[in-house]
Amino acid sequence: MLEIKDKIYWVGYKDWELKKFHGDEYSTFRGSSYNSYLIKDEKLALVDTVWTPYHEGFVEELDRLFGLDKIDLIVINHCEVDHAGSLAYLMEKIPDTPIYCTKKGAEMIKKHFHKDWNFQVVKTGDSVDLGHYKLVFVEAPMLHWPDTMMTYVQGANVLLSNDPFGQHYVSPHYFNDQVDQGELYYEALKYYANIITPFSKLVLAKIKELKSLNLPIDMIAPSHGIIWRDNPMQIVEKYEQWANNYHEGSVTVLYDTMWGATKKMALAIAGGLENKGVPAKVINTAKHDKNDIITEVFRSKGIIVGSSTVNNGILSSLAAVLEMIKGLKFKQKAAASFGSYGWSGESVKIVEEWLKESGFEIIQESKKIQWDPTADELKECVAYGEAFAEKIKALITPEQAVK
Repeated sequence: MLEIKDKIYWVGYKDWELKKFHGDEYSTFRGSSYNSYLIKDEKLALVDTVWTPYHEGFVEELDRLFGLDKIDLIVINHCEVDHAGSLAYLMEKIPDTPIYCTKKGAEMIKKHFHKDWNFQVVKTGDSVDLGHYKLVFVEAPMLHWPDTMMTYVQGANVLLSNDPFGQHYVSPHYFNDQVDQGELYYEALKYYANIITPFSKLVLAKIKELKSLNLPIDMIAPSHGIIWRDNPMQIVEKYEQWANNYHEGSVTVLYDTMWGATKKMALAIAGGLENKGVPAKVINTAKHDKNDIITEVFRSKGIIVGSSTVNNGILSSLAAVLEMIKGLKFKQKAAASFGSYGWSGESVKIVEEWLKESGFEIIQESKKIQWDPTADELKECVAYGEAFAEKIKALITPEQAVK
């Protein structure tokens, strides 16, 4: 427990051992936290809970510190089990306690827990008076589930934002001014790239709406990771940047290879990019974490994707990454494909079609080489990278150029 502001307590759980999240879909090399908050005013309000495996300790600690019978209301900003997983166990102890959530939240909580508790459905602008403070609710559907909302503590100027503005990052510390800024920035960016990207249009609309409410915000306390108290609006400004077809002017070369021929092509293409002043990162999809790969794609203006041909198709690690890319619906990014082959040579066409279906603009014909590339063919790959670089630079406006 930690009092993060007068009468507002962090009562969550720090998961130091967590390495995978959303099943095995998201890597959490720095662990994570499940941030639950309790406002101890004239009324006691609990906002969100912790993930299901830690429900007993969470509820017992609440009882020891505050008394479960003293909790007047529960707010569930989002019913995913990493936030609401302890709800069933908690409600066994205090079954009549009202649960404040969105209309969609009530529907989804019933589907998750198969209980018809005392739901109090709220919408944007609705509020609950706690005494000194007032809770004001702001719906945020599809950021990143249909039921999501934020809770603003009026009087304390604290926004309990749930998933938006969070990171999978655990630390001995609680606040953004206490931790390594590079780690914090990267984990926030990775979180956005891998989870929030498909909803970028909604992010921009919600930030505009949030600003129109003219709520003074001294602290943003998300449901995962570090709390923003030093210039908390900096993460909102970052979300505005990230939601607006973000890139850093770079190109990522993604590839997988069987015997090294496609790798040689990838390195030569990257050399050509760098010859023309375009930063290039080369990633073997079989050797790197898939979420870190997605983060690099997010940061790039363009990607060049290569695979050798196997069984008339592409290599499995690359196929998995391309499937993730397709689901994330990146906007205004360019692409091309390349690869080596022995006899059938379907891979480059398959990759190109996948990139088209994912919304990438194909700005250059694919490059295909049979067997192991010769010295002259590698020179062709360098030229291929140089040509792609020139096309990428033409797509970057002066406002978008990396300073």
